[in-house]
Amino acid sequence: MLHRKLGKLTHLVVAAAVGLPGIASAQTFIARLNGGEEVPAVSTTAAGQFVMNFFPASQMANYSLNYANLQGTVTQAHIHIGQPGVTGGISIWLCGTPALPGPAGTPTCTGTTTGVVKGSITSASVIGPPAQLITAGQLNEAIRMIRLGLAYVNVHTDAAAGGVGSGEIRGVIR
Repeated sequence: MLHRKLGKLTHLVVAAAVGLPGIASAQTFIARLNGGEEVPAVSTTAAGQFVMNFFPASQMANYSLNYANLQGTVTQAHIHIGQPGVTGGISIWLCGTPALPGPAGTPTCTGTTTGVVKGSITSASVIGPPAQLITAGQLNEAIRMIRLGLAYVNVHTDAAAGGVGSGEIRGVIR
């Protein structure tokens, strides 16, 4: 009986060691979103969280984006490339709306002021930003920037001073 249990455990350890997609091979990145991270900072009780699990062997990621108490209606959300305190270009769309749908396959933002969006990211999800020397399809470069702390998630609403497309909450991905 003990031999059988150890055999099963050995199979699990070997599976993890060879990089089969799973919890053992995923790299997890998290961003906590708030108005204080916006550029410039905005006064809001809105908050959110982004969790992404990247699977290097399969070159894909799954994510969940939660946001709550937005003071305006959500219009879109993205991963931007840029260090804290700087506005950077869009790299990956996380959700869009019928008015601002994003590239093909972009999930729809749920709710108006509170919602949860889940999706997957592949190289086809990366649109740039070319002005920052990241071209469409360069998933590894986008992930490298995330690892370096040079990327952030931004949930945009129609309430911020800049109007439609302005950010309300933002958080650095770590």
